[in-house]
Amino acid sequence: MGEKGMLGAAQQAAQQFGLVGHIKGIRPYGSGHINDTFLVEGDRNCILQRMNRGIFLKPEEVMENILGVTTFLKKKIAQAGGNPERETLTVVPTKDQKPFYLDGQGEYWRMYYQIEGAVSYDRVERKEDFYESAVAFGNFQQLLADYPAETLHETIPGFHDTKARYEVFLQAVEADVCGRAKYTKEEIEFYQARKETACVLGELLAAGKLPLRVTHNDTKLNNIMMDKKTGKGICVIDLDTVMPGLAVNDFGDAIRFGASTGEEDEQDLSKVSCDLGLFRIYAEGFLQECGGSLTDTEIAMLPMGAKVMTYECGIRFLTDYLKGDVYFKIHREGHNLDRARTQMKLVADMEEKWEELEQMIQAVRKG
Repeated sequence: MGEKGMLGAAQQAAQQFGLVGHIKGIRPYGSGHINDTFLVEGDRNCILQRMNRGIFLKPEEVMENILGVTTFLKKKIAQAGGNPERETLTVVPTKDQKPFYLDGQGEYWRMYYQIEGAVSYDRVERKEDFYESAVAFGNFQQLLADYPAETLHETIPGFHDTKARYEVFLQAVEADVCGRAKYTKEEIEFYQARKETACVLGELLAAGKLPLRVTHNDTKLNNIMMDKKTGKGICVIDLDTVMPGLAVNDFGDAIRFGASTGEEDEQDLSKVSCDLGLFRIYAEGFLQECGGSLTDTEIAMLPMGAKVMTYECGIRFLTDYLKGDVYFKIHREGHNLDRARTQMKLVADMEEKWEELEQMIQAVRKG
């Protein structure tokens, strides 16, 4: 579907939702890569999205999760004297009171009220913003600490099953469909030498030493809306991957992305490291909000969450490179290999700083 056709479909879909008032205009919006997003300008601005059925195979279950979590959050926020309309997403129902609209082409559309007076950032430009994202995600974890995680659907099965990701990686090495394995021996050996990293969190979960919680699973800075006036993180967005998971993974993915000194596809690996200052800042904000609801084991395993998420992302990039770049979008030859190498460098740097990372978590915990 071309850009004009997509806009036409969005205009038609927008008419199916209630409580929008007079629609003044619709235009593409944001920098997301998964769903097609539009700003619906009207009496109250809304965000309209066409959900990506290629990734979310059961959109109804995604919306069931989102409705359950946001309804729960609104009650908690109101009880705490907050503003439920700004501090969590509000799903706009269709005219027949459904949380999504299914068009004639089999496409699923959903709508939220826009969070007014707020902005999101794609990169960590200021330490204060990274801290605020930690506070927001920590608060999200705290508010949902007593939500029954087992009632949520797994919107992307095995999303953070690192052991399963490792097995897929081994299969890609064995199949070598593009003949690239011989050029990536060093990278393959690096990830194979750390097989235990792929298993450690899953084993702790299976042993009952880590609890299953409601997790966001995409804890990047740009999934926090920041108040334009105060700079405070006010709302966690992009709830498509909210499902049962491990709190240490949510912490870890934020560190992987936000505490790295280099871009995710940086070719000069001398620029890539784990910034201890940013690690501490994030740990302070996160534990300030949810430290009281986490177990001792969860807190102790936060550095491992960072390592595992970085390792997992690296094997996913390398797997995709070996398969012929079929999943992640690439913009140059060897792009996924570059990405796999940055994650390697980050894992290796974390290993060198391991004692410092663990000590930092304990110091933050003690205050």
